[in-house]
Amino acid sequence: MRKPATILLLIGLLAAISGLWAQQTPSPKPGEQSSSHPQRQSEPATTLRVDVNLVNVFVTVTDAHGSPVGGLTKENFVLKEDDHEQRIAVFDKESALPLSIALAIDTSLSTRHDLPLEQTSAKRFAHDILRPVDVLCVYGFSEVVTESTRGFTSDLRRIDEAVDHIRVGAATALYDAIYFASRALDPRKGRKVIVLITDGGDTISKIDYKEAVRAAEEAEAIVYSIIIVPIEASAGRETGGEHALIQLSDDTGGKYYYATSPADLDEAFHKISDELRTQYLLAYYPSQRTSFSEFRRIDVKIAGVPEAGAYRVRHRAGYYTVKSNF
Repeated sequence: MRKPATILLLIGLLAAISGLWAQQTPSPKPGEQSSSHPQRQSEPATTLRVDVNLVNVFVTVTDAHGSPVGGLTKENFVLKEDDHEQRIAVFDKESALPLSIALAIDTSLSTRHDLPLEQTSAKRFAHDILRPVDVLCVYGFSEVVTESTRGFTSDLRRIDEAVDHIRVGAATALYDAIYFASRALDPRKGRKVIVLITDGGDTISKIDYKEAVRAAEEAEAIVYSIIIVPIEASAGRETGGEHALIQLSDDTGGKYYYATSPADLDEAFHKISDELRTQYLLAYYPSQRTSFSEFRRIDVKIAGVPEAGAYRVRHRAGYYTVKSNF
């Protein structure tokens, strides 16, 4: 009579052990495969995603006199990412890609005497640079940023009206203007440019300098800064803001100009227009990763021409592999 009891006890023990094993080894979820490698269960849920998308680099080459250099070939460019040479997959001379331009005009109280001159020059620039495939958006910024054209347009009459209707305000939200212009440019295709007309000071932005720079870099926007030196001598001239704009222009492959007169302002716009017509597009698929940094540095040099040592090459400093959550 003891044998059935013993058998029942053994069955109970086996059931208990089976239940305990089931708790320690969960069944795979629907759509998942079970693994024969237990050590993988301790790996983190997130994995490193390697971005192999095509990287666009718009390059401006100028000679010793600052004039744009045309006529270079693909073989004249050496492109590196994080000090490793890359194969140029796409090359376009004097890029014919459409332009999207964000023209941001400082309308703060410190620029009130210069604003009419800025407006006149800005309209001339728009008429000179825009082709049927190009578009422009006008921003005025003081204590707030106003999108005067209500989007990008190639309609010159609409652009003229938008420039004429910007109004003088009190403070200067410069970094906010850079940020908003960058976010508007981000989804657009082709070449993307921000042209800033300002005396350089920021007094009220909610966005700080680093955030503004990152937004411009992530949008692949080339920033040109026209820094207005006030007609009236001003003891409050913001040289710190000027230096920030110079660095921003340099990091994005653009340039800065000082304007102390209407002639200077027109000349700055003329030089920007010439550069935008004489750019090169180099594009590549990153071939090697040397670090886990989210920012990859780009370097472009000219080779194979006698004057290469005197040429200046401008392009964006690099790119982010992961975009910010704006």
